[in-house]
Amino acid sequence: MFVLLEDVITYKLESLFELNEIQASCPFRITRNSDLEIDEEAEDLLSEIKKSIKRRKRGKPVRLELLQRCDKETKEFLIEMLEIQKSEIYEVPGPLDLTFLSKFANLPGCEQLCFKPIKPVYPPAAFWGYDDMFEAIRDKDRMVHHPYESFECVVDFVRQAAEDENVLAIKQTLYRVSGHSPIVAALIRAAENGKQVTVLVELKARFDEENNILWAKKLEEAGCHVIYGLAGLKTHCKILLVVRRDEDGIRRYLHMATGNYNDSTAKIYTDIGVFTCKEPFGRDASSLFNVLTGYSLPPEYNKFAVAPHGLREFFVRMIQKEIDNSLAGLPCGITAKVNSLVDPEMIELLYQASQANVPIRLIVRGICCLVPGLPGISENITVISIVGQLLEHSRIFKFENAGNPKIYMGSADWMPRNLDRRVELVFPIEDEDLKERAFDILETMWNDNLNARMLRSDTTYEHIDRRGKTSHNCQVEFSAMAQKAVKALQVPDASKPYKPIRSTAE
Repeated sequence: MFVLLEDVITYKLESLFELNEIQASCPFRITRNSDLEIDEEAEDLLSEIKKSIKRRKRGKPVRLELLQRCDKETKEFLIEMLEIQKSEIYEVPGPLDLTFLSKFANLPGCEQLCFKPIKPVYPPAAFWGYDDMFEAIRDKDRMVHHPYESFECVVDFVRQAAEDENVLAIKQTLYRVSGHSPIVAALIRAAENGKQVTVLVELKARFDEENNILWAKKLEEAGCHVIYGLAGLKTHCKILLVVRRDEDGIRRYLHMATGNYNDSTAKIYTDIGVFTCKEPFGRDASSLFNVLTGYSLPPEYNKFAVAPHGLREFFVRMIQKEIDNSLAGLPCGITAKVNSLVDPEMIELLYQASQANVPIRLIVRGICCLVPGLPGISENITVISIVGQLLEHSRIFKFENAGNPKIYMGSADWMPRNLDRRVELVFPIEDEDLKERAFDILETMWNDNLNARMLRSDTTYEHIDRRGKTSHNCQVEFSAMAQKAVKALQVPDASKPYKPIRSTAE
């Protein structure tokens, strides 16, 4: 039998407050405004953010949650004292914080309440058979799909760079990292080994400010060149650049991703990372880091589309091109996967594309302000939301491009903040094998009919009708694909001696 702590306290109130007469009681919870007011022109940004974090605890109440059975006098007292609006009051029938229920999942006998764990494969098929990751990337561009393929390969890439005597410099952006980040530990080790290490630590990452301040200090103490971001902008792009002296000259190795360099969230967030050493990408990466360090104005990129200067224009251009192709009778279509779709200009342009008979498929996990299926406005747009065992986090954009499809990935959602007020990166997938894999990833997600819900024209969501259809859970299928790809590579080498099976007691 389990009893809520607040019920125990309520039951014992008379004992706790013996000098008072208890007339009524009610559990309640306050949510305060957590936005930080920061003077980004301050001489010491670190100190300014620390002060703002302390002020967050006294932020203006923006939500009051209380039980439905709360008495009228207590409710009115809370409203008056907190100066809260009636629209910001939420009355709930049961416990205010249901997160405690997750504790039951770890109790013996409650295994049936849990999802079957998705176990990452390591090393992923992309790096199978390679001891030297630089060699693997020189041979071919590599793609990893987390968490089905372990994030550990990204950590190992930084670790190998830190120890490699031929590596000259490492540059990386960090938005959110874990409390015991192996990525940061590897960067510190690289600096200790005499490599030039430049790290942009975004101090304004909401709720991770304190964590990022701690890591920034440790990186600085180790001799890294630490940048705290750009004034007025959050740096949200995910990019890692390693400069190495190879036998045939200096080469830039690059990792670009849709998700953070966070080994903890990489176990439960779905993200995609790409490794390449192709020179056009390397030049763009160097140019981007020059902008981030304040040494140059935004350049004309070869491959990258970067916010806030150019990413909005890129998407407008790509959508407009699909409209033009449709009007010219050429193959056209848009498939996009984002976390949120809020930007008015993007929504208006997608409506125009729909009216030009461009078929549009959108996978939007969270907020979607576009309304699909409206006659004469958005009847060629279909929207689904995938909410499953893992949190869908990757951003992928496919354009049919008159029969020569192009596909891009990156860190940006279709929101004003991502397009106008953040440093974001969207990059193309050009390797033919990786393009096909990226297309397959999108199709597998689109075919999901277990985790997916479809957005209707009345703005409600409904389960996808599975009658007569095979059930598809894209997250389970991606895990099976990763396991299968590695298993196919585990072919015994006839040139090696047999390995005896030994007792576990040995």
